[in-house]
Amino acid sequence: MNILLSIAFVGAWSSGFIGAKLGSGSASTVTLLMWRFLPLALVLGVVALTTARSSWRGLGARDLFRQACVGLLSQSGYLLTVYYAIELGVSSGTTALIDGTQPLVAGALAGPLLGVAVSRTQWLGLGLGVAGVAVVTTADAGAATGVAWWAYLVPFLGMLSMVAATFLDRRSRTDVRPMVSMTVHALTSAVVFTVLAALGGGLTPPADGSFWTAVVWLVTLSTFGGYGLYWLILRRSGVTKVNTLMFLMAPVTAVWGALMFGEHFGTQTAAGLGLGLLAVAVVHRGDRGGRGDRGERHDKGGPLTPRRSAWPRARSSSRRSGRPVPATPRAGPGEG
Repeated sequence: MNILLSIAFVGAWSSGFIGAKLGSGSASTVTLLMWRFLPLALVLGVVALTTARSSWRGLGARDLFRQACVGLLSQSGYLLTVYYAIELGVSSGTTALIDGTQPLVAGALAGPLLGVAVSRTQWLGLGLGVAGVAVVTTADAGAATGVAWWAYLVPFLGMLSMVAATFLDRRSRTDVRPMVSMTVHALTSAVVFTVLAALGGGLTPPADGSFWTAVVWLVTLSTFGGYGLYWLILRRSGVTKVNTLMFLMAPVTAVWGALMFGEHFGTQTAAGLGLGLLAVAVVHRGDRGGRGDRGERHDKGGPLTPRRSAWPRARSSSRRSGRPVPATPRAGPGEG
């Protein structure tokens, strides 16, 4: 996996927790999320009807419905729980730490659901990552005051929602371009949060400048950056590796939150950061020494080849075989 792409993903995804903290003091969760997705859906909708029209060719109602379900889980469900937890007083670092358990859940389910082989070395890396998450979570939770115990359970729901979205997308038999998926996901979330805001009387945005700063922050850094890179790396490198990068979100967000908001950061947090970095290194080493994830193969002496590296127009929505995809695909060029 390209190291610069990974660094950009970690920074952009972590920015979502910081953006949620920025906007939590000026508006309710559903109001902030509604105004995050309304302009985004409008921009993507215009692009979809103009310059990106070719990306939609060959897609049927079933394909779009699946993408709407993925968006409902990965954006609406995931972000609603994350933002609500921060609104309840859970620190951005702790929320990211709880979200960091995604790799363990995804790794445990990758075999039975996708037929992906996870090596012993990769499991060791996953275990190190979980240890890092536990270390930092304990430190942050111990420093928190006035936060209800059940508030720490809310981000777990979001984590499960994101894992479900990941597997739902990976089990699809249709190659859907990122522009299409992002547009459908944004439109779905815009509808969901507009309805929730209308029911709760939160349609009108506040006049506070910090609210609009948070909206711009979330649209540019978190959505186009973090969310877009998530699906790109998922398609290029597979479930195990993209979720391993999630181990870095917690300590990075903890450092970021400490610098911007004065949230707790101590020796335990630093130790968790070190474990997270070690976990990523171990998992990627295990991948080079074993079989690749779905969508990957090993050429003799060469690098991993992404399954959908080019997305040629003529085959952008071609149907896959109904048979399970083996952990190590047959020899030959990656599918376009």
